[in-house]
Amino acid sequence: MRTYHCFWLLFWAGQPHQSFLTPLSKRTSGFPEKEKVLVLSGNSRQDLHRSKRSWMWNQFFLLEEYTGTDYQYVGKLHSDQDKGDGSLKYILSGDGAGDLFIINENTGDIQATKRLDREEKPVYILRAQAINRRTGRPVEPESEFIIKIHDINDNEPMFTKDVYNASIPEMSDVGTFVVQVTATDADDPTYGNSAKVVYSILQGQPYFSVESETGIIKTALLNMDRENREQYQVVIQAKDMGGQMGGLSGTTTVNITLTDVNDNPPRFPQSTYQFRAPESMPLDSPVGRIKANDADVDENAEIEYSITEGDGYDMFGITTDKDTQEGIITVKKALDFENKNLYILKVEATNTHVDPRFLYLGPFKDSATVRIQVEDVDEPPMFSRPAYIMEVKEDVPLNSVIGTVTAQDPDAAKNPVKYSVDRHTDMDRVFNINSGNGSIFTSKPLDRETLLWHNITVIAAEINNPKQSSRVPVFIKVLDVNDNAPEFAMFYETFVCENAKAEQLIQTLSAVDKDDSYNGHQFSFSLAPEAASSSNFTLQDNRDNTAGIFTRKTRYNRHETSTYFLPVVISDNDYPIQSSTETVTIRVCACDHRGKMLSCNAEALIHPTGLSTGALIAILLCIIILLVTVVLFAALRRQRKKEPLIISKEDIRDNIVSYNDEGGGEEDTQAFDIGTLRNPEAIDDNKLRRDIVPETLFMPRRTATARDNTDVRDFINQRLKENDTDPTAPPYDSLATYAYEGNGSVAESLSSLESVTTDGDQDYDYLSDWGPRFKKLADMYGSMDSDKDS
Repeated sequence: MRTYHCFWLLFWAGQPHQSFLTPLSKRTSGFPEKEKVLVLSGNSRQDLHRSKRSWMWNQFFLLEEYTGTDYQYVGKLHSDQDKGDGSLKYILSGDGAGDLFIINENTGDIQATKRLDREEKPVYILRAQAINRRTGRPVEPESEFIIKIHDINDNEPMFTKDVYNASIPEMSDVGTFVVQVTATDADDPTYGNSAKVVYSILQGQPYFSVESETGIIKTALLNMDRENREQYQVVIQAKDMGGQMGGLSGTTTVNITLTDVNDNPPRFPQSTYQFRAPESMPLDSPVGRIKANDADVDENAEIEYSITEGDGYDMFGITTDKDTQEGIITVKKALDFENKNLYILKVEATNTHVDPRFLYLGPFKDSATVRIQVEDVDEPPMFSRPAYIMEVKEDVPLNSVIGTVTAQDPDAAKNPVKYSVDRHTDMDRVFNINSGNGSIFTSKPLDRETLLWHNITVIAAEINNPKQSSRVPVFIKVLDVNDNAPEFAMFYETFVCENAKAEQLIQTLSAVDKDDSYNGHQFSFSLAPEAASSSNFTLQDNRDNTAGIFTRKTRYNRHETSTYFLPVVISDNDYPIQSSTETVTIRVCACDHRGKMLSCNAEALIHPTGLSTGALIAILLCIIILLVTVVLFAALRRQRKKEPLIISKEDIRDNIVSYNDEGGGEEDTQAFDIGTLRNPEAIDDNKLRRDIVPETLFMPRRTATARDNTDVRDFINQRLKENDTDPTAPPYDSLATYAYEGNGSVAESLSSLESVTTDGDQDYDYLSDWGPRFKKLADMYGSMDSDKDS
């Protein structure tokens, strides 16, 4: 049996319970216009002992997105053993069986219960089987078949990005690639044109275009300038069905930015700039700023400034501020209004990154003229030299002029200048300067050997405006004169052996001179005249600034003379000649046969045994004890009580109070304190007087504290009055005056000092009439009268 335009499953049936399977010879393509049936057929063969039953299958097609109210019919299963009596039962299993797909178990009709979406699942695999209702045994083996979902155009194209961002250099050629956009369609690309996408541009013409098949966006306009417009927004549409009418579409936005290229040269906004600079402006100080405008950005707008020509080419410099791209004009050399007050410069601005593609647009540089006016300021005096070097001999007389410094006011006013020496550089005031003419002279003696160089600073200030001053260093070199006599290079103390031979060298002498000699020192040595003839030694000048001492006799005896003093005269050859007499000490010593010194002590031979160390220590201790005893005795003698002033009763003189104990001065911290007087609360109650010991201690009275603004005189008077009326206040500070005896005394003067000045004798008998208190005086003077009479 053959079928056309549909899929058939043919089944041959033989004897009961026996079957076999024979496949169809051809598979149909396309879809039938009538009912889709899966047919079972069978033939009987008596010669077979058993039969096999099998399924022949093909696939069903089902449209997606069914919108009907009834279930969507899929197809029909049918077996040739189905007699229509309801003895067979059709069973469906697999993907969606029983839920998405149901089968009528009596008729074999298959239906879809839900709307299907091919984009969710395009193929369903199911298994079909026919069983006997009575026995429950399958009459056919289970077999698989496919339900394939047929696509419809139900999905619009979707772009991979909602928004695309792209950039291209400005001034690009037509057709320059910008960016490629991509849209995808979920429909089946193998069926019809549902998934065939075509691109078109909705917004962005005439600047850009898009290829319909690839989605590549390109430039469509020549010489797009970023300086005119930088941002572009392009809308691209993707439409399926090959762009035909009724197709679905989607859109996306592409933001395109034009990047900068160096297509604009720098331009100065004005041709001439003017600045002012005071002549006192320090070096490297900014005079002003200029800027050339460049429409480009970033590195394409970087500018380098330079001074190409002008009379201030070497006076000024220019640098570029990297942040603002401004040219900063600075001072390279000191300005002088009196010398030149106007400079004209030509400044050029050039791009540092030039694009060769745009050289046809012209030179990428511009120039401008800069005029700088120098302003006059009150300047300090200027010295004729940056430093002065002077020389002076060390023996120059005081107040001798050694040199002159010169300074003058550089301003047009030419104000007078006065000079002075910075005393911080001449603490000893060795030099002074004439304030009017700047001549430097000495004020103290100089000594080259003490200080060779004197470095002082001279100050020149305007008389009318002393704040305008300047300084200059003056280096004064002290030149040497021959004012120092030569002397021994070291202290010489030599020895001679007792067994020395005549003409034996015992010492070599050398000398030094503090003075400086341009040709080198030349010293001459000789014995002093008093020792030249009577000396036991001779001196030989070696003519090389050294001399040798030789013995004159054969033997020496240290017991007779243990030490010789040899005077040596040393002279130099400078002018004026300076000489000195130095003494060489020569000791006579005992030596061995090789001339090695053994002993130079003459007493060693007389007392060969000597004292032991213990004896020497004992003697030393005795001496120390004796010294301590003497010191203690002297201290005790000083502490002995002084002799009283009145030696005897007969010495009738007034009492003498000594007030020669001076205070501690400003360093006496226990002296009078006005704060203590103002605040009696601060007085230490337990602090007693040091001059006397009071017999009775009274509690000090508390008085009111004086105000801080109280006058000192009123304050003292107040305290004096309080103490005068205080019965407990001891008269420690009372003053006893004996210089005034008063008037109208009946006894007149009692002093014996005045009595000796009288010419006549006095009668002292009246003293006996004054009572027992004057009996002592009456006896004393009465006995004196009796002595005179006798």
